[in-house]
Amino acid sequence: MTESTAKQLARPGRIFPERTLPPEELARRKAELEAFHQLCRAIFERVRPEHIEKNYGWYIAVEPNSGNYFIDEDIEIASQKARTKHPNAVHCTFCLNETGATGTI
Repeated sequence: MTESTAKQLARPGRIFPERTLPPEELARRKAELEAFHQLCRAIFERVRPEHIEKNYGWYIAVEPNSGNYFIDEDIEIASQKARTKHPNAVHCTFCLNETGATGTI
């Protein structure tokens, strides 16, 4: 003879509702990320013309607070150079081409 177990009811909502961010915090983070990207993009647009012909298709890692940038043929090495020079800073990586896009769809 088998015993039937009580079926657990599914709880509505998120798994951790106490960890849900309010919309104001999400908007603030999105604005900070956009401002960071604009700083990096401005540096990229400034240095792109002087490097695009010699290093077309290479990668450039930009650290916006110092204005430093690091160029290499390999995306990982460019990022590693940026992390070595600025270990606690966040950097943004672009491809040296017309758009700056780094991947393919």
